[in-house]
Amino acid sequence: MSDTIEGRCEARGLRMTEQRRVIAQVLEQATDHPDVEELYARASARDPRISIATVYRTVKLFEESGILDRLEFGDGRARYEDAERDHHDHLIDMHTGQVIEFVDPEIEALQEKIAEKLGYRLKGHRLELYGVPIKRG
Repeated sequence: MSDTIEGRCEARGLRMTEQRRVIAQVLEQATDHPDVEELYARASARDPRISIATVYRTVKLFEESGILDRLEFGDGRARYEDAERDHHDHLIDMHTGQVIEFVDPEIEALQEKIAEKLGYRLKGHRLELYGVPIKRG
């Protein structure tokens, strides 16, 4: 399997127009969790012919093809990230909307233990924590 979003699209047989390639590249380079409007702003800066409707259709296609994960953090905006990224969890700052990615081996082990105690083998999970900064000083 290819390491790039564009390569995985091609491997799944998706027709890759030039505009879809730009959107795939923008997603590949994202270090945050952009929503469609943010993706549109970034993609249209590279190719002004890209419409927001094209971004919506492309994101939906990539999501349905298992290339993107759709994330909902309770702010009314669907955000997206590469479905093939290494596993991580999210902490969402409720004041700013900032999404902080983290991995904690203790949490991972505890989730496995809980699933096993309930008679299951864990195949995947998603953890989202919501918080506000602790005032210090």
